[in-house]
Amino acid sequence: MSVENKNISFLKAGERLDGVARTGVSLHCHTLHSRELLDFVPYYAERIPVVSYFVQRERRRCEREGIAPPDLKSGFWTPPLNGSQVFEMETLSLLNLGLESMVSITDHDSISANIGIRGEVPEGVAPISMEWTVPYDNAFFHVGVHNLPHEQAEAITADLLAYTHAEGVPDNGRLTELFKMLGEVEGVLVVLNHPIWDIEMIGQELHERALRRFLADHARSIHAIEINGFRTWSENQTAIELAESLGLPIVSGGDRHCMHSNTMFNLTDAGSFDEFVDEIRRDHKSSIAIRPEYHVPLPSRQLASIAQILGKYPHFEEGRRTWAERVYLDSDGSGIKTLAEHWNGKPPVWTTAAIWAVNLLAKPAMRPVIAALVGDKDIGREDPRANDEIIVTSIQTAAQR
Repeated sequence: MSVENKNISFLKAGERLDGVARTGVSLHCHTLHSRELLDFVPYYAERIPVVSYFVQRERRRCEREGIAPPDLKSGFWTPPLNGSQVFEMETLSLLNLGLESMVSITDHDSISANIGIRGEVPEGVAPISMEWTVPYDNAFFHVGVHNLPHEQAEAITADLLAYTHAEGVPDNGRLTELFKMLGEVEGVLVVLNHPIWDIEMIGQELHERALRRFLADHARSIHAIEINGFRTWSENQTAIELAESLGLPIVSGGDRHCMHSNTMFNLTDAGSFDEFVDEIRRDHKSSIAIRPEYHVPLPSRQLASIAQILGKYPHFEEGRRTWAERVYLDSDGSGIKTLAEHWNGKPPVWTTAAIWAVNLLAKPAMRPVIAALVGDKDIGREDPRANDEIIVTSIQTAAQR
């Protein structure tokens, strides 16, 4: 087991963890209850060979025919798997390493998957959790809210989502009240997920300005900072330094959306999720293991996920077997519905060629080609980003005001 620092271990292929820890804690998992934005589609589609050709051709067709292109901001896609499937996959993945398991499903602004599997899993290993979208000034942040008490979970969720969906300028006073409420609930773990990522796509500089202000107001309400399985190591290093500057522990967040298990998870000897939370909140004790799969260049892993998003799963329940049944859009002004409905079950011919290209490029043998086309975009485990020190120092200063 290669150790990067005292809290993070990089696993070797085939390595088991029998005797190292009792339990693996898989945090930050998504199921079909997550509504994922479509605004990333143009960014990736224009960078994938063959796919970019068809995207540009469709754009030109719309221009020729005077048709407005689909408003991607109006739609969303949903991950393929349900709560039971994700829980079972994560459990088996950890069992194969010699570990017992705890799995915290954190769908975007939803606890439905957690509620749905409570009768299927042992007590204390599948907390009620979600990834809360937190509007703040001109930005928004993703906050992992783990281990809501069962009897209060729906009421607390309703309060949090009322803030998320409120119209007008975000009410920072109300946000302070909500964070205070979460902090007073014993056993709840509040994690700032992937803090450096410009998820709202307002530009990195504007995002970091908002992050400084957010932490100046609310850092005392955060229990841990996440390092994320779908962000580059250089970005995760910045998150680690941020956590250190704030005096907070780091925790893992695999951020799985498709068919691959989380590439990072926490290790603990705790006997329940309540005990695990106590280790983080009270003792600031956190140990993280990172699988070898994390070192596959991120663009290749992203492409593999896109292939899975576009996958066909005949054994799934009716209405979720094809990708067109899992993508929702208002493509013609008639309202939000699946692409399968828009297309009357007959996808355009060009989508077949585009999906073929994605599946081909997602194969492991094509990783050198992807690296040549789009690069790794990560400068390696040992070297933080050139401006990390500036980011962390300025955020720390703001948070201490």
